Amino acid sequence: MATEKKVAKEANEKVEEKEEVIPPTTSKRKKIKPQLDEDTRASLEKRKERYDVQPHFKRGEWFRYKKLGMNWKRPRAVTNKQRKNLKYRPSKVRIGFGKPSNVRGLHPSGFIEVSVHRVEDLEGLDPRVQAGRIGATVGTRKRRSIVEAADAKGIRILNRGAL
Repeated sequence: MATEKKVAKEANEKVEEKEEVIPPTTSKRKKIKPQLDEDTRASLEKRKERYDVQPHFKRGEWFRYKKLGMNWKRPRAVTNKQRKNLKYRPSKVRIGFGKPSNVRGLHPSGFIEVSVHRVEDLEGLDPRVQAGRIGATVGTRKRRSIVEAADAKGIRILNRGAL
């Protein structure tokens, strides 16, 4: 009976060990967080909350003509219903819909984005407040070297992908 308990206990330990094993495709790397003051952190949270309730601004009569597209363009015509703010038309872009000024232009993580095309571009970055975004025209070999250099310097790369 004592041996059965030992065997069961060893089996449970093996199961626990299997749960802790991480597949090779996922990395255990911890994401670097920005150092933000309390005002900026609160404004960033406020911006995330407002995103859900803010209207998606669409071009006037985007539904009527396929050639117009949905991207916003200011209505200028004298008889335009959207310009006249009629309730059955979508909202217009206005000052009141803006984001807090201290977080305007920041990445959702809170970092200031800096474009990186070479390993040398990482030298001037402040890892506490800036993060790199590798350019779209950078090849795989150079991208790998940029990611390795960034990891060594403790700089976060926003679009590192599956490298």
